[in-house]
Amino acid sequence: MNLSSKQRAYLSSLASTINPIFNIGKASLTPEIIEALDAALEKRELIKVAVLKNCIDDPREIASVIGERTHSAVVKVIGKKNDFLPSCKEKSKD
Repeated sequence: MNLSSKQRAYLSSLASTINPIFNIGKASLTPEIIEALDAALEKRELIKVAVLKNCIDDPREIASVIGERTHSAVVKVIGKKNDFLPSCKEKSKD
């Protein structure tokens, strides 16, 4: 999902007021964290993830992997903080 610069700026301003709901530490990305992030993205419109200092991986790489595995859009990566927006999922009507 590609975001325009105006959309990214608006979402970035919304994300500036929320606290991180996940901390990624020494173990980096585990399947359990990916599942929890995916569940959180289904419940919320915008989430923030913090990468702790003891994590070896680059925060930008972590953001891209999370975006791929959860099918979400990376809104911004500043320092060790990442913001994600869930992709629009089509709900089938039965």
